Amino acid sequence: MTIVEYTVCDGVAELRLNRPNKLNAINGAMLDALAAALTQAETDDAVKVIVIAGNGRAFSAGFDLDIGEPADGQSREAFLRTELRRDFDLIMRFWDCPKPTIASVHGYCLGSSMEIAAVCDLTIAASDCRFGAPEVCYGSGIVCLVLPWIVGLKSAKEILLTGATDISAAYALRCGLINRVVEADALAKETASLAKQIALNDSLAVQLTKKAINASWEAAGMRDALEAALEVDIRIESTETPESAAFNRILEEQGPKAALAWRAQRLGAAKD
Repeated sequence: MTIVEYTVCDGVAELRLNRPNKLNAINGAMLDALAAALTQAETDDAVKVIVIAGNGRAFSAGFDLDIGEPADGQSREAFLRTELRRDFDLIMRFWDCPKPTIASVHGYCLGSSMEIAAVCDLTIAASDCRFGAPEVCYGSGIVCLVLPWIVGLKSAKEILLTGATDISAAYALRCGLINRVVEADALAKETASLAKQIALNDSLAVQLTKKAINASWEAAGMRDALEAALEVDIRIESTETPESAAFNRILEEQGPKAALAWRAQRLGAAKD
């Protein structure tokens, strides 16, 4: 099975996440495949626009919780720094990509997959799509803290501090996280139409306009802020709390499904 499907049609390269039995959770192999697919699309003169989408019931549930263990002699912090930097750099590839990028999302768009959707130039969501960032619920941090730059301070704090995973596409549209909401059965057609509209424009003008828009955000300090936030995430991931210790123990002994069920049970108890 190809973990990231890559196709090109009429100037549009589509990168389709293909790990549907895991809700397209992004593991190390998928990171490598996405990086390779982006390079292929960026260096192909026939490609004018890049679309990222997902197979199965969801766009993506985020980065895989099971990231492995440090090598012999490697500290936990050094291991986490390497892994988180790798995750961060992959997300920012969509921001830095010289060609326009479109995220086409459905089902779930959670955690770092929401960050990918946020840094893409345009995002179209199916009406049933649910967004969220559950990291704080189990003692994790945000790999790429781009949300405040996209949706503003108040909305970013509400999304990130609550750890909610049921944010509607309608709310995501209102706060500026996405551009359009369509019915699920119209998502592919709407995405293709938008991509084609951009692909028909002058490529140099499109690419330089994207670069100029991004430069205005970076001049305001976005890049430095994201790098500083990554250091905070490394600190969070390297610091054990009772909650994160319990979550990680269940994750190691029983797997991601049991760990997430434990977290959901705790959340349910807290609401009662």
